[in-house]
Amino acid sequence: MLLTLFYFLVVEQVLQGLYNLWDGLRWLHMAQRRIGSHAGFYAPRVALICPVKGIEPGLEQNLAALTSFDYPDYDIFFALASGEDPARKILDKLAASSKHRVHIVIGGRPEGCGEKVNNLRAAVQQAKEGYDVFVFADSDGRPGRSWLSHLVAPLADANLGAVTTFRWFFRQGHGFWSALASAWNAPAATYLGEHHNNFCWGGGTAIRRERFEQASVYEYWSGSVSDDLSLTAALRRAGAPILFAPECLVPTVHDCDAAGLLEFTNRQIIIVRVYESRLWRLGGFAHLLYCGAVLLGLGLYFVNLIEGVPAIQILLLAMVPPVFSMARGVLRLTAVMELLPSWKPKLLADGWIWTLLAAVVPFLALWNTVVAFFSRQIRWRGIRYLLLSPGQTRILNR
Repeated sequence: MLLTLFYFLVVEQVLQGLYNLWDGLRWLHMAQRRIGSHAGFYAPRVALICPVKGIEPGLEQNLAALTSFDYPDYDIFFALASGEDPARKILDKLAASSKHRVHIVIGGRPEGCGEKVNNLRAAVQQAKEGYDVFVFADSDGRPGRSWLSHLVAPLADANLGAVTTFRWFFRQGHGFWSALASAWNAPAATYLGEHHNNFCWGGGTAIRRERFEQASVYEYWSGSVSDDLSLTAALRRAGAPILFAPECLVPTVHDCDAAGLLEFTNRQIIIVRVYESRLWRLGGFAHLLYCGAVLLGLGLYFVNLIEGVPAIQILLLAMVPPVFSMARGVLRLTAVMELLPSWKPKLLADGWIWTLLAAVVPFLALWNTVVAFFSRQIRWRGIRYLLLSPGQTRILNR
């Protein structure tokens, strides 16, 4: 019975693996096409909005990148919860040296929503007049000089809801847990593509101001802890498509320990469960099938080994899903090396992270899925939240 189940799972994983390889090749070709395309000439007046909290590694370099785009007409809005935030000194320094006007917005103490969302709402209120496009960025990203032009230009098509991209994690040092976080994050980038299931990512999204207002995004943010998935829900309800721009992939340098890894990954999946429950269920089921095939195969192999029965074929079959995962990781890495050519040496040096560790990621993701089944509490930038629904958040402690 168990052997039959194992063979069934392996067949399913082979079929899924073949599809994933085909999808990986398609994503690679899409990335290559986008790199070779012209950014376009649409260059409206932009309000670039970035929430900031505390000092993090490389913060000044990250924020300086936001002031140095080769885009002709944009202002920057840095949003803080408090004027006493340690990052304020860096913001004042950048404001004094930036060629583009820098506004420092104080969002105040959040009530019934996430602090990041509260800061964004405050910044949007200050940027309501005089700007044609809102662009949202994160303080931990380090985009290149042409990033803003490429992200905004597709909005020349007034039918678009938004243009979005995603992050690519680079570990700061040589820690294993940071490496695993990088590997865990990578597949989400390739979920986005040339289809109708794209979601907005808060660290890199451009939207026309009139579209933002028509879709009632400001109202969707009320009571929310997830700025990007609430924005996604608003655009979907308005029937406005989301374009993915892989050429705008954002390098993000980070560092974490084991506790930080679990806090980050659990938080992401709990948010997905609350805001995108169907995606959470499908993802969890896919991870269960993968882990089930590998663990059941290893279990059967060792049982047969103890009993003295030859079972090398079971061991080899149990390795099929990880091999497919690593092969997809190779395709993903190949695409990113073309999208981020200036980071190629780092990508090559740490290539094992996105290839070999790809085989381990589903086990961590399955754990995150189980945690999300039992809990709706997350901890984010020192604040603990209870996610009651997409539009209802309770702050448990600060």
